[in-house]
Amino acid sequence: MSLRSHLRELRRRVLLCLIGLGIGSVAGWIAYSPVFDALQRPLVRLAAERGGLVAVNFSGVATSFDMRIKISLFLGVLLSSPWWLYQLWSFVTPGLTKRERRYAVGFVAAGAPLFLCGAFVAWLILPNAVAILTGFTPKGAANLIDAQVYLSFVMRVVLAFGLAFLLPVLMVALNFAGLVSAKTWARGWRWAVLGVFVFAAVMTPTPDAITMIVLALPMCGLYFAALGICVLRDRRSAATRSTSPAQQTEDRSEGAE
Repeated sequence: MSLRSHLRELRRRVLLCLIGLGIGSVAGWIAYSPVFDALQRPLVRLAAERGGLVAVNFSGVATSFDMRIKISLFLGVLLSSPWWLYQLWSFVTPGLTKRERRYAVGFVAAGAPLFLCGAFVAWLILPNAVAILTGFTPKGAANLIDAQVYLSFVMRVVLAFGLAFLLPVLMVALNFAGLVSAKTWARGWRWAVLGVFVFAAVMTPTPDAITMIVLALPMCGLYFAALGICVLRDRRSAATRSTSPAQQTEDRSEGAE
């Protein structure tokens, strides 16, 4: 395929991605009210428990409209992710071998559920995070949280947890590509565990250790699960390399006879 053909194909795929994003954003616009109610539910619960004012504040004239657009686009990206991932896959597939296509399908199939699991864990700890952070508000003071800041906070937590759960997919991908062996991952497991806890401490927005451990322990478990897959893959590759010369000798012997 010529460069011009590649560019035309890229333009077509990008256009299809934008169409899917637009449809997903329309669905996000329709679902805005229940989604926003779920987002502010931790604040409403805290206000009822503490008997104070804890609420999302729309500080500008157009802030509520801007908030709805951002949430709609965010939901549109999530809802249309199968579609734009398929478009990306369709654009890249012609340049891959049959074996590479199988690997890529496996990585995408494993990555999507792991990202959703991370996002689900983030959703579970979100009320606890909000409760801890707003707990520093002095008595008698109101906690009016800017809507834009609150949305950025929620998106940061969800994305941080989702991306963190993709660590094993990256490990296995590097191993299957022949860039990092299982022995290398095994030798660095102490540093990996330390890095996981440091990452959890930095990315979690709460100062308590419980939230950090909730994120770090599943990541450590996924790290060792990915390490096991890498070990099995390296053993199978070593066995294939060791049997190949013997098979070639046997084939030569049969040919001579």
